Amino acid sequence: MEFDCLDTEAVSGFDWDDGNVYKNEKKHGLNYKLIEEIFFNEPLLIVEDFQHSEGECRCVAYGKDDKNNKIMVVFTLRDTRIRVISAREMTKKEKNFYEINKNNPYL
Repeated sequence: MEFDCLDTEAVSGFDWDDGNVYKNEKKHGLNYKLIEEIFFNEPLLIVEDFQHSEGECRCVAYGKDDKNNKIMVVFTLRDTRIRVISAREMTKKEKNFYEINKNNPYL
């Protein structure tokens, strides 16, 4: 069964393993639980990344954690679970983009 990254109704959880669970914490100081928070907080802006989508849908999520820190997450869906590829705090340009577009959840 194939899912669209933008179809958040199809999501049943997260796909973490030893290869990716601590990668973003080491590189960018973001714990995997903090990364998950943005998917439960509004507004959440999801943009499909056609440039890097070879063989699977790849999307970029812009959102906020529970402490209102703005985070950018690159992800795909594996079966019905979100597989985080990369996550970091938003750049100034990304924060601007998020503020301008946050009321349009799917661009």
